Amino acid sequence: MAEKIFKKNDEITLTVTDISDDGAGIGKSDGFIFFVKNALPGDEIRAKVMKVTKSYGFARLTEVIKPSAGRCKAGCVVSEKCGGCTLQNYRYDEQLRFKFNKVKNDLIRIGGYSEEEINAKLCDIVGMDDPYRYRNKAQYPVRMGKDGKPHAGFFAGHTHSVIETDDCLIEPEINASLLRAVISWMNKNHVKAYDEESGKGLVRHVLIRHGFVSGECQVNLVINGNKIPDEIGLINALKEVMPENLKSVTLCPNTKNDNVILGDSYRTIYGEGYITDTLVGIRFRISPLSFYQVNPVQTEKLYGLARDYAGLAGEEEVLDLYCGIGTISLMMAAKAGHVTGVEIVDRAIKDAKDNAKINDIRNAEFITGAAEDVIQTMLPGADEKRRKPDVVVVDPPRKGCARSCIDAILTLAPSRVVYVSCNPSTLARDLKIFREGGYELMKATPVDMFPHSSHVETVVLLSRV
Repeated sequence: MAEKIFKKNDEITLTVTDISDDGAGIGKSDGFIFFVKNALPGDEIRAKVMKVTKSYGFARLTEVIKPSAGRCKAGCVVSEKCGGCTLQNYRYDEQLRFKFNKVKNDLIRIGGYSEEEINAKLCDIVGMDDPYRYRNKAQYPVRMGKDGKPHAGFFAGHTHSVIETDDCLIEPEINASLLRAVISWMNKNHVKAYDEESGKGLVRHVLIRHGFVSGECQVNLVINGNKIPDEIGLINALKEVMPENLKSVTLCPNTKNDNVILGDSYRTIYGEGYITDTLVGIRFRISPLSFYQVNPVQTEKLYGLARDYAGLAGEEEVLDLYCGIGTISLMMAAKAGHVTGVEIVDRAIKDAKDNAKINDIRNAEFITGAAEDVIQTMLPGADEKRRKPDVVVVDPPRKGCARSCIDAILTLAPSRVVYVSCNPSTLARDLKIFREGGYELMKATPVDMFPHSSHVETVVLLSRV
């Protein structure tokens, strides 16, 4: 335990040694751990204590006494307030080094691998040549400002206070003009933004999606109701900004008083209810409710590694768990004998089936269900029509694979498992279980999908001993 008892508003000095999952600097004062936003590894800082728990505290940066060698000036003027690019004041090469070490250290500390083994099997991190303007999707909250007018931007970290911004450096430049067109239409028609406390107001969020290959654009208004005034006026305002590539304008009703952004349905008021784009050589139809990777440049690299790790020769049976809209499944189908994609979200499976049809891919099928339940149908004697998979691909959410899912995979005993992870700590935890079940780590590659954030993805190949 720390010798000193800290309380709110205490002044502290500390040296930052690490970064948390949400991008805050981590350091110790008198042996007590503090999380400090906008502080970077190597910084020597002064901070004011904001909150203290039994085992750690939060503090606000007041002065950088000695800056880290990796500290730089952020290009965005609101980056320190916004909850998005928490590492924009960290040189990109240092961001990559931090993320690589995060994966390495978690595999050693949590996964139980030796440093020698990880040094031999962990490949260099795959970064971006240009770590800006990479997102094809943005969700902007709209709220009423103190001036009585609607404003759009991003939420400040851990709050629902909107930080207004003209231009976000990780979004396409055209988004700023599209947002201004929406706000101008709201002002002209006296449309109020949504208020979370009262539940009143109409416009909650503006969702903008771009096809980076097709150039197509979709604008979706999330509204606290079922209709808006002057639909034609909104459409014309958006078309004036994007006369050729605006392909879809939709309304998504959401009258629930919760933190979920999208509702369960949408209505098209201009064009089609979707845009199309190409990823890993496959055309996808993207609606406002579709899941689609937000960084297409890095997704090509991430999924390309997964395909290479699968080692397909043309006859293999592939099982793709947590398949989403079928991106990995459809990519694998080009080199496999047959692919089965499994996802518990029925809407995603519908999208996956539609995408297979659009691309005339006939050796891929998609099943709605829990991964462990579907695996039971593939065990010997369960269903003679189903082949035992040679390769299993898993791409789970941040919480990792369910233990029951891993146990079911171990029962199937495929030759290879390709694990695509968005969380190094749960990846390391799951790899430890796979190793105990007879699988050897062959190689792993971190991929930076979200520059200027603390998140990192990793592709891993496991082989059955």
